[in-house]
Amino acid sequence: MLKRFILVKTSKYKLLPTRIKKFFELEAATAILLFLATACALIWVNSSYSDYYFAILGKQMPLTIDLLSIHKNLSLKDWINDALMAIFFFLIGLELKKEILVGELNSVKKISLPALAAFGGVIVPAIIFCAFNFNKPQNLTGFAIPTATDIAFAYGVICFFGKRIPHCLKVFIVTLAVLDDLMAIVIIAAFYSQDLSFVFLGLSLIPLVVLGLLNRYNSGNIVLYLLLGILLWLFVLKSGIHATLAGVLLAFFIPLKTHNQDFLKNLAHRISPWVNFLILPIFALANSGVKISNISVNDLCDSLTLGIICGLFFGKQIGVMLFSFVAVKMKIAELPKNLGARVSWSKFYSVVIFTAIGFTMSLFIGELSFVQNNTITDSVMIILDRVKIGILIASILSIFFGSLVTLYFNKQ
Repeated sequence: MLKRFILVKTSKYKLLPTRIKKFFELEAATAILLFLATACALIWVNSSYSDYYFAILGKQMPLTIDLLSIHKNLSLKDWINDALMAIFFFLIGLELKKEILVGELNSVKKISLPALAAFGGVIVPAIIFCAFNFNKPQNLTGFAIPTATDIAFAYGVICFFGKRIPHCLKVFIVTLAVLDDLMAIVIIAAFYSQDLSFVFLGLSLIPLVVLGLLNRYNSGNIVLYLLLGILLWLFVLKSGIHATLAGVLLAFFIPLKTHNQDFLKNLAHRISPWVNFLILPIFALANSGVKISNISVNDLCDSLTLGIICGLFFGKQIGVMLFSFVAVKMKIAELPKNLGARVSWSKFYSVVIFTAIGFTMSLFIGELSFVQNNTITDSVMIILDRVKIGILIASILSIFFGSLVTLYFNKQ
């Protein structure tokens, strides 16, 4: 009896690695981890150990390289937002390049609907946010907060519904989110760069030129790309342009193929687990912590909070649907096909709702909007809490309402 018990227990433990592996193979795994990281951050910040949360993230870890005249006061949170997120943007850049060259963005016909939809999903939320904050100019720097869609979270939530959502709509939402992030990258470069240093901007051209040569000769030396990427990141960091853009620039120089091998695809495949299962959850843990006890009715009714909620939840839906409808009616684009037939507008709308899940990118832009020179004062902390609450409420509303509509319009 004891031997049988031991054998059963041992077999269960042997199954654990298999079960863990299967979990990480789930398309929805990233969304689950993001949700858990957010829950952990909220629980931690609202517990008696909240001081440790802020103390750990605020721990100073300065970057000093005398040889390159680089001196930067960075906290642990800055390293997460500036360095780890650069790797996330590197992966986004790789996916963008692949889609442009051989994927869903390689022709005008394929790109027209998601491109116009993404454009509408940026313009309308920004307009709604600005309308709410028209009388508060200090809030207008956050106009881009409700414009971004979280690829991992939105796609992960959609995957929970399995075959209820046609594959063509999954492709559409991912393509839209990728283009959405591309627009977010442009917005970050244009509006959230500080104290530009033309010296370091000039120096950043050196690794770019070398990267261009490596790309020209289809080099597959990953170590060289890594070293040049780090050097580029350092120069961009000091130039005043947000350092995460270095990740995108590096990605565009990665060759599609080397020696008949899918170099770009293989590299993206190797990086994506680290980004999805480590970097994004760490970012969520570090940026979504908000003390609920500090949130009052005034905070919920503040124009900043309402602008983000309405901009994300209503603005994304209106913008994407309106621009898509006009594009289709003007025959500029076509609705996606499922088994040879066009999907209905109702099914199309059911996935559009999930574009209001801003989360990672919205939190990231919110931090850029109101934190100057990596300094967070008490007044800035209040603003960031309102930003986080707005993003969380809009994302939860989107998941809840989108799920109801999806279950109704996508019956098996």
